[in-house]
Amino acid sequence: MEVSSPVCYADELDAAYREASDRDALLAALNELLEAERAGARITLRSAAETDDPALQRLVTDIHRDEVRWCGVLIDAIQSLPATPSTRTGAFYERAMAVPDLDARLALLNRGQGWVVRKLQALLPRLGDTHIHGELTAMLMSHQQNIARVNAQQAPQVPCEPQEGASP
Repeated sequence: MEVSSPVCYADELDAAYREASDRDALLAALNELLEAERAGARITLRSAAETDDPALQRLVTDIHRDEVRWCGVLIDAIQSLPATPSTRTGAFYERAMAVPDLDARLALLNRGQGWVVRKLQALLPRLGDTHIHGELTAMLMSHQQNIARVNAQQAPQVPCEPQEGASP
């Protein structure tokens, strides 16, 4: 009769524990991002309806489409692990919708987009799944572009005045 010490299995158990722990941490991060994206999708849907400015409405609608797209990507990623995606909407939705001024709300939304960027930047280096990594990299770039677009829209518009002595 051969008897093995539990210590002989310690490395295997430790690796299995780390893998399960990594998976749990990844699922928690993906669900947190999903809840934030769902909040962003709802904020932009309602906000687009609150403006008569066609350029602003187009910008907010574009961001809404992105938020919806990233919700789908995150749901697919979570289901591929396999797990069940959260159905909650992030608390950010209530905070943002409590801001009545649309420009101020968009500034807050942009800070939320920045939070997503930071979360993705922290998550990507630890992510081993190449498919999910590629999708989240695209999500990161999209959020960075949307931040720049909102910043450009909210930049003070300085009228061009002719300089003295210059012909119009």
